[in-house]
Amino acid sequence: MKVNSKYATKEALLELYNKPLLELVFEAATIHRQHHNPREVQMSSLLSIKTGGCPEDCGYCPQAARYHTDVDAHKLMTVESVVEQAKNAKANGSSRLCMGAAWREVRDNKDFDNVIEMVQSVNDLGMEVCCTLGMMNEDQALRLKNAGLFAYNHNLDTSPDYYDDVISTRDYEDRLNTIDNARKAGISVCSGGIIGMGEAVEDRMGLLMSYMQMENPPDSIPINALVAVEGTPLEEQKPIEQWEMIRMVATTRIAFPQSVVRLSAGRTKMSMEAQAMCFMAGAGSIFAGDKLLTTPNPEFNEDKEMFEILGLIPKESFADGEQPISLPDPIIEERKKKEAARAKELAEARAKVEANGKEDFTPRKVTVES
Repeated sequence: MKVNSKYATKEALLELYNKPLLELVFEAATIHRQHHNPREVQMSSLLSIKTGGCPEDCGYCPQAARYHTDVDAHKLMTVESVVEQAKNAKANGSSRLCMGAAWREVRDNKDFDNVIEMVQSVNDLGMEVCCTLGMMNEDQALRLKNAGLFAYNHNLDTSPDYYDDVISTRDYEDRLNTIDNARKAGISVCSGGIIGMGEAVEDRMGLLMSYMQMENPPDSIPINALVAVEGTPLEEQKPIEQWEMIRMVATTRIAFPQSVVRLSAGRTKMSMEAQAMCFMAGAGSIFAGDKLLTTPNPEFNEDKEMFEILGLIPKESFADGEQPISLPDPIIEERKKKEAARAKELAEARAKVEANGKEDFTPRKVTVES
């Protein structure tokens, strides 16, 4: 079952969330074992392929251009650099690479063409490829799917009622539309939220209700704890208690038995014992590596040690679905065809000049009258 109909109302979810903690974790662990291997946890890596300069005003995000943070803006990484990072992540045990770009929306330009090539190249390495690029339309989603994209991440962040307190530059409906576009293209949907932004527990359950009301809830649901960054509107928010993260993971696991619950941002503030309770309560994925886009994260070696202590094993790529086939992209193929023709034309021109006894091109002199 994709959703647990027993908890299909906000009132029922609130009652579940507020259960005695050990009873809540026991119920979540029981459901987790019915649908997942409790020892398997996927190690994913999150790579910022384009950092900073985002025009949005998400109150939690240090990449927004309007906030004064320590994040420096960088242009899109090269395909070669991304492949090298992916190989390193795979060598350290990650089976999934999520590439994030600080864009409001995908634009049909050379940068997006490069992202398509990144997806193709990382998929060829045998890793699950996930992207989070902002809003996208149906055609863009289809291009990503054909390139070999396994999943698209687009978080709702919080409940519809609290959303406007955090973000004003993008509507809740915009986010829902992007999720629909990913679904229509046949891409696995990854969508979750952030707790600790000043929202009430009712808002956390309102977030889950948004997924309950979908015809197809997300295949994976990341649960993030706010990492308050100096210079953002939420910089003064106090860190949430570890128990709140455990309760949110457990409640999400029970409400969505088949989805992968991802223990995401905020793990640096959690003890190994608290993380262990999250795994017991149904968390089936972590982000590995020392950085999540621009915020700190436990290092690979720390996570490997934790896995050994807890008896966890890394989940293999494509355990939850077949590896997509990367198809040639018509737009990129046409561009490369034109580039090859131009290169050939230049080579022939150079050969012609050299055949006439000149070492190189001589610039044509232009006289400009004053």
